[in-house]
Amino acid sequence: MRVGILGPLQVAGAQVGGARVRALLVRLALDPGRVVTADRLIDDLWPAEAPAHPLAALQSLVSRARREAPGVIGSHPAGYLLDVPPGEVDAWAFERLARGGEARRALALWRGPALADAADLPFAAAPKARLEELRLAALATRIAADLDGAGSGGLAAELEGPEGLEGPEELEGLVAELEGLVAAYPLREAFHALLMRALTARGRRGAALVVFERIRTALADELGADPGPELRAAHLEALREPPAARRGNLPAPVTSFVGRAADVARLRALLSRRDDGGARLVTLVGPGGAGKTRLALEAAAGLDVPGGVWLVELAAADGVRAALESVLRTSDPVAALRAAEPLVVLDNCEHVVDEAARVAEWLLAEVAGLRVLVTSREPLDIPGETLHPVPPLPEPQAVELFAARAAAARPGLRVEPEQAARICRELDGIPLAIELAAARLRTMPVPLLIEQLGDRLALRGGRTAEPRHRTLRAVIDWSWNLLSDAERELLRGLTVFSGGATYEAIAQVCGGGLDLLSSLVDKSLLAVSGDRYTMLETIRQYAAADLPELRRAHVRYYTELAEAAEPHLRTGGQLAWLATLDAERANLETALRHSDDPLRLVLPLLWPWIMRARLREMREQAAAVLARVGDVPPPGRELAHGLCRMLVGEPASAAVLGSDHPAALNFWAMGAVLGTPDDVVALTERGAARLRGHPDLWTRSAALMVAGLARFEYGAVTGAEDLLEPALEGFRRTGDRWGQWAAYYWLSLVAENRGDFAAAVALAERPGRLADELSGLGTSLGPMSYLLRLGQLRGRAGDLAGAAATLAEAQEAATRSRDRELTARVLHARGELARRRGERAAARRLLEAALALEVEASPQFRAFLQVELARVSEPAKPLRAALELMDGCSDRTARATVLEGVAEHVAPVLAAELLGAARALRGITASADPYVHALAARCREALGAAGYEAASARGAAMPNPERYALRPLSSP
Repeated sequence: MRVGILGPLQVAGAQVGGARVRALLVRLALDPGRVVTADRLIDDLWPAEAPAHPLAALQSLVSRARREAPGVIGSHPAGYLLDVPPGEVDAWAFERLARGGEARRALALWRGPALADAADLPFAAAPKARLEELRLAALATRIAADLDGAGSGGLAAELEGPEGLEGPEELEGLVAELEGLVAAYPLREAFHALLMRALTARGRRGAALVVFERIRTALADELGADPGPELRAAHLEALREPPAARRGNLPAPVTSFVGRAADVARLRALLSRRDDGGARLVTLVGPGGAGKTRLALEAAAGLDVPGGVWLVELAAADGVRAALESVLRTSDPVAALRAAEPLVVLDNCEHVVDEAARVAEWLLAEVAGLRVLVTSREPLDIPGETLHPVPPLPEPQAVELFAARAAAARPGLRVEPEQAARICRELDGIPLAIELAAARLRTMPVPLLIEQLGDRLALRGGRTAEPRHRTLRAVIDWSWNLLSDAERELLRGLTVFSGGATYEAIAQVCGGGLDLLSSLVDKSLLAVSGDRYTMLETIRQYAAADLPELRRAHVRYYTELAEAAEPHLRTGGQLAWLATLDAERANLETALRHSDDPLRLVLPLLWPWIMRARLREMREQAAAVLARVGDVPPPGRELAHGLCRMLVGEPASAAVLGSDHPAALNFWAMGAVLGTPDDVVALTERGAARLRGHPDLWTRSAALMVAGLARFEYGAVTGAEDLLEPALEGFRRTGDRWGQWAAYYWLSLVAENRGDFAAAVALAERPGRLADELSGLGTSLGPMSYLLRLGQLRGRAGDLAGAAATLAEAQEAATRSRDRELTARVLHARGELARRRGERAAARRLLEAALALEVEASPQFRAFLQVELARVSEPAKPLRAALELMDGCSDRTARATVLEGVAEHVAPVLAAELLGAARALRGITASADPYVHALAARCREALGAAGYEAASARGAAMPNPERYALRPLSSP
């Protein structure tokens, strides 16, 4: 295809940039070879408001398109045309193939949403809807062909040709695809009919009938219509008597199977293959209550097994062979199993694991076509065994299971997604625990259930549940009773850890050997994740005991680890040590909570907390430590005590002011207040002078950086670069990525303060790799977010397309983080970008959405938001709010930004005074910002050069221009 519009625009051999250029090519591609008039193109490309000279703008757009995609656009006296045969435009080729019955080839042309580059323009709405309708029809045709090709053989049938269904895995995949389609198009009968046919072919007639009832009800409620002929035919097919039942004794499921689709697919693939990729013995291993039995039954029920599936339940059995003979009703199981190729499911083997291993090995050796599926809390450990771990459910699947079981227990009850997610997290995602909790909703409201989760071990099941599944405590009792005394002692000891532990930590704290640890892993009471041993919180709660000696050893180990790590955080090795501290975060917090000397441990933790921007955590931990140690620090702990006092808002002590500790030097990153702005500047510059001869390069660099940022943030601004640039060089030499990132950030702010946005962008882009290495581009580092700031700067430098792409990433990061303040900041940045694009209505919507979040953000951000809103709406009210927020603010550059914004809306004399005040606050002689420059030129034109300079000088001398500016805004 030469031109593609079924997805993002593609032109063969060309790279087309610019949103409107791409929209032009999309519009012409809708009518390839046909002239589209200039008037029509202008209306379609500028639907809201045409440019001042529309024809010239269109000609300029066409010229750019021709440069970027030569030979594609032709001219005509009346307009322009896409000079490409229709067959070389993918949308036209798609329609021809789809209408010709070649659905698979037609669908292969789609790369994403149709007309993606013109999705927001009105001209695209109708053709996009028509193409999407054709796509759905082609999709239904393709799926129907796959199902028809399966023939009457159903599950085991194979198609001729490379594109057809080849077995149960493909048919199961088709069912999954159709389930997604009916969820997306809940009233589209064709997809429901196809899903019913697929389920029927899969042997799941009951599920097919459930689908029919669901669509029949939906059609009646939503459209007042009855099912059409295709649905009725699928309904009749599902109602017909199924073929004779296969041999075996699998019980019919009484509840729906939720989640673990990938597990089911893998198990069926392993047990279905006859080649080297298959397995004759597969063991499902996992903790009690993880759903091993249910998964095994679901996987086995979908297999085509000539000899039948035979379930041998061993939970209450005394012997494996006796239980097998009872199920097969024979004293010679080998002879009975040789008659065909059966599947034997040995369920709950952990308490008879030795005999289960012997019986499985014997049967597999004697019966060539036999396959064995085992569920156990530990492996059989015999040759040929393939393990399939069954961990707790991931959160999305756990929430889905909870919702399904809650709906069954109490129909009509609404459980908020956040509540369901919290319940599932508290219960470690264990399916049995989730089902037991959901059943409690019959008798209690959701908030009360959440309160009861602290006593999760007492959650009870139904009357017919097996005794070992009646409560969570009974589930773990079953495993506990199978342990040796040494295993129990080690498991108890491991409960002092939080969030898992390395082998080194376990060996030093508990003294447990590798053999015992490995045994607990095999018994599914521990898991191995990377280099860490982890334990479910449910098991930890069960095994927890009062172990004062181990608790002291735990505190000692993690205190020494934090102290060993802290110096390395200022070197090129900081990434590895940060990763270590991140992994041990829960253990470090637990050690701090139990330490008899919390000031010793809190001191080495302050710097990594600063690096990870955990301001709230620092303040909470500092308050907790102070509550324990009181107002007077023990000897030798004065520095830690003083830093904790600063974090709760008290003045800095002499121990802090005279220290070269990283946290003391970087008090700004702790949000600490050290007096008036002048006090901060004086303090930091004295510190830089005091440490100029310090033997440690990192300490000298940190002191310079803090003095530079304080001068920029609180002082006269001038000269900040003279301190920040040598600080950056020092951090480069030490290998400290965090220090380099912060120095680049502040240097970028200095360039932005001058209005030199191109330089600010260049400086902001430099530390992108550093930020990514440290914590990911979507993560805020202190008050900064890399993507957000970079997007704003690119927009201000004129790179609107680059700004849009960067802010789209920032929006995704904000959505993932669920951080309301970060979301508000991204909305503000997107609103500013929309205004720069001339999209005033869109800008206002975005800014009002940011205001509606009502976040407790800094006064600077809230003032900037009001200034931007004033540019796209009635200005008086937001400008007044911005000036009031800045009244008394110590941030000189923020105040300057607000004054410049206000100057856009007032009379020339006041505007000139405000620009003079802003220039004085920024510490510059003139701004390179094009907006400010244009505003100054307008004032100079209105007042004359002498009048402008006089007004500007008056503004520069004003002690508080915000209050002065408020008065004119209040006058009629």
